[in-house]
Amino acid sequence: MRVLGEPARVLIAVTHLLGSGHLVRAAQLARALAAGGFAVTLASGGMPLRDMAGEPFAFVQLPPVKVEGLDFRNLLDEAGAPIEAGRLARRRAMLAALATTLKPDVVVTEHFPFGRRQLAEEFLTLITAAKAANPSALVLASVRDVLVTPRPDRIAEAEQRLASLFDGVLVHGDRNFLPLEASWPVSPALAARLHYTGYMAPPPVPAPGGPDGEGAGEVLVSGGGSAAALPLFRLCLGAARLGDASRRWRILVGKAVAESDVAALRQSASPNVTVERVRADFPALLARAALSISQAGYNTVLDLVAAGRPAVVVPFDEGAETEQSIRAEAMERAGLARCLRLSGPDPAHPADLAAAVAAALAQEERPRASIDLDGAGRIGGILSRLLAQRTSV
Repeated sequence: MRVLGEPARVLIAVTHLLGSGHLVRAAQLARALAAGGFAVTLASGGMPLRDMAGEPFAFVQLPPVKVEGLDFRNLLDEAGAPIEAGRLARRRAMLAALATTLKPDVVVTEHFPFGRRQLAEEFLTLITAAKAANPSALVLASVRDVLVTPRPDRIAEAEQRLASLFDGVLVHGDRNFLPLEASWPVSPALAARLHYTGYMAPPPVPAPGGPDGEGAGEVLVSGGGSAAALPLFRLCLGAARLGDASRRWRILVGKAVAESDVAALRQSASPNVTVERVRADFPALLARAALSISQAGYNTVLDLVAAGRPAVVVPFDEGAETEQSIRAEAMERAGLARCLRLSGPDPAHPADLAAAVAAALAQEERPRASIDLDGAGRIGGILSRLLAQRTSV
């Protein structure tokens, strides 16, 4: 139990496996809760993204795991080799020790139990240890606006775990823009547990250099942190050759993309295209760009709304991946972007992208959409209310 006057303790557990979006969102959640007066610890089990020193929350790095491509069943270590037998056991032991030491008032599991089934044992270990250390601890799931819908038996498994172990679900999205039921069958029991926070947008950062700085008037292409964007980058190289040769294109490649792939992109690029690694000043480049081309990840919505730039989105839709396609269609309906597809019955070709770019650049009005981006400002109040309800029971 929490001593009167002490801040509520929050323990957030996240493991990003392919891109970095889960960790970025969990860190923003931790940052927002710390600003709201909570004592926050974030435990990450994916690959290190950047130095977390100086953050307003405590950070714990578990022995990392990752995946390659769409093979989410086989977990790999830092070097890309199959994980050795003891790594998952060490991760479970670290999470149990954290819960025992911290005695959290709130435990937040990012994505579980809606996903991360391959790591279910460690999330369940964390919840068990937290409840043993503090029987009144709240247990909350934290999910983005869109989920990948699994088989019916796995939906039933998730619902059972939610009913028996969890006190609620934080949905980091806007119900009016994109409700969870667009991607996941929301039962009446689940609906009663949902708490929409709004999108977890970072605070706006002034763009150094002003509107006429580096990148002004360019077509800016981005694809997150992983190699999943390589098909998009290759499509853009073809489109850049077909369009206005005087229009500059800039392709920002994620850190997880192999150097050999970056070299191949540069070799294939026409003279009006710059290929470089992703940059810390991406928001400033986006604010000055004439047009954005990107996939349709969670943070893309936030970036495009903040920048107000014309955009074309090409969702990652390989295999059974539906998340980005659902979000891209919502963005198109809201007037935020034009949507092209890489797969399906009518996949985009370079000429299609070149035409979409020309049409987007010709539009007179900047995109506008009314989307709730105040998740960071609202999340502290939601947790305080849930804790107060628990105390009053």
